[in-house]
Amino acid sequence: MNTRVVRMPKYPECWQSCGSCASGDVFILEVLVAPGDRLERDDNILTLETGKVALDIPTPCAGRVVEVHVIAGDRVDEGAPLVTLAID
Repeated sequence: MNTRVVRMPKYPECWQSCGSCASGDVFILEVLVAPGDRLERDDNILTLETGKVALDIPTPCAGRVVEVHVIAGDRVDEGAPLVTLAID
């Protein structure tokens, strides 16, 4: 079985320039998937709360969720593992 770990993407560049969207902590508001779920590319896997906006994070590829590495309330850094997918 081929697997792929989906990681927290790079924060948008605007967060560093103005900082308005990312004021406060960045944390997971809601996890939208569970082990066993089948995902298509660009399906949302979680919603982040950034202090000013809620931001959906999509999956970059299709697959079946094998493991979820985060829960609601977790603070996540760029590159942090979010889910592991089994790739068909």
